[in-house]
Order: sequence, then structure tokens, then C-alpha cells
Amino acid sequence: MTSLISFFRKIYDYRYLIIQMTKREIAYRYRGSALGFAWSVLNPLLMLAVYTFVFSVVFQSRWNTGNENESKVDFALTLFAGLIVFNIFSDIINRAPTLILGNVNYVKKVIFPLEILPLVSIGGVLFHSLVSLLVLLATQILFKGYTPLTFIYLPLILLPLLLAGLGISWFLSAITVYIRDVVQITGLLTTVLLFLSAVFFPISALPAQYQRILMLNPLAIIVDTSRNILIFGQPPNWPLLGVMLLIGLLMAAGGYWFFNKTRKGFADVL
Repeated sequence: MTSLISFFRKIYDYRYLIIQMTKREIAYRYRGSALGFAWSVLNPLLMLAVYTFVFSVVFQSRWNTGNENESKVDFALTLFAGLIVFNIFSDIINRAPTLILGNVNYVKKVIFPLEILPLVSIGGVLFHSLVSLLVLLATQILFKGYTPLTFIYLPLILLPLLLAGLGISWFLSAITVYIRDVVQITGLLTTVLLFLSAVFFPISALPAQYQRILMLNPLAIIVDTSRNILIFGQPPNWPLLGVMLLIGLLMAAGGYWFFNKTRKGFADVL
């Protein structure tokens, strides 16, 4: 934990470098495309339309909220809110294995604070997620006339998720230098997590025994809590959120410790 605190001090020291690299990360994603940053808005809109059609039209799914007048828009917004939060975690994890492998020049040729690379990646992910969130809020206002004010709690809900993602990014980026198969494994794991994190259904819809099992997955709790504040206007469970924050801090500390223990061999392996 002491080394983690020193890292947060480094964030201030390297703040300008982190900001500039994050801007470059965002711009690089759309470099050469005709529509450029417009894709950051079109992507969530298209995703929202596809999921609405597939789940509410083809499968005739409902969210089981007790609202008999639930419309296709209601279902789509509820589903989209969970997907936004899950995609933050998924994108962070899927990008993590290549953070060192894709920046070999930083390892070999210059003195560079490698530990900030996960932060740059997370910054890019958060930018695109913010655009998706704005699309969600704008759609709520357009079709429902309001958005719950509880959405202001979202940064607090996401903090444990981001800390855990940071720790996992340090771990995956380091271990992939030595075990390249991790790149393939992470994509498979995030796909499995998509169906085990209450993205397509509320935790309350499951039988009691399965609810207890699903509650062991911190990601499912974060997804469900985020959906409740964004869609249903329900305040978060603060004691449970405190537990999630502790877990996030421990995962960040563990990942940073592992990264520092293994980084000495990066140059030799690469």
C-alpha cells in the first residue's frame, strides 16, 4: 500500500505526460477514418439500436421491474446502462496485455515511467465511455423527459472498478511479457464475464441461491448498482460500496507490487 501511495504521487509528477499520451491514445483510434470522432457517438448509438432490436423485438425480453408499461426504449436504456459499465472493465482488461508489448521502445531505449501506461489506457477508455453515458442521458431526456439525479453518484460507483482495473492492468501487462498466451485468454474471459455480471438481467430476477453466488462477483455488483442509479433512481448501498472500494484498493496494490517485481526483466525478454 505504501508503494501504491507513492504511485499516486507520481501521477501528479507526470500529470502532463499522462494527459498528452491520453490525448494521443484517443486521437490514434480514429486516425485515418473519414468520420473521425463522430464514431465515438455513432458506435454507442448503433449498439443501442442493435441490442434494442435483438432483445426487445426478436426475443421479446422484459426487465422484470414490475412495470407493465415497459417500452422497448425502457428495456434498451436499462440494458445499455449495464453495458456501458461492463465495457469500461472489458476494454481495460483487453487492452492491458499489449501495454508493454506494444511499447517496446519505452522499455529499451528511454527512461520512461512504464507504470503510467495503464493510466493512459484507462483514460482513453473513460473518454469513450463518457460519450456513451451522454448518449444514454440524452436518450432518457428525449424519450422520457428526465434523467434520475442519482446519476451523479456514478463516479463513486466506478472508482472501485477503476482501481481494480488498474491493478489487473499492471498484472496482465507484466505477465504477458513472459507468457504471450495471456492476450488470447483475456478475450475469452471477458466474454464469459459478460454473461456472469448481470448485464442482461437484474440480480433480483434470479432465485435466492443464485443471487448469493452472483453477489460474489464484484463486477456484477458494480454493474447492477450503476444501472440502479442511472435508470431507476435508486441510491447506492454505501456499506457494500465501501467493501467494493477496499477490494479495488487491494487489487490495485497487488497489481502494482507484481508489476514492480517483474519489470526488471522486461528488457531482457523483449
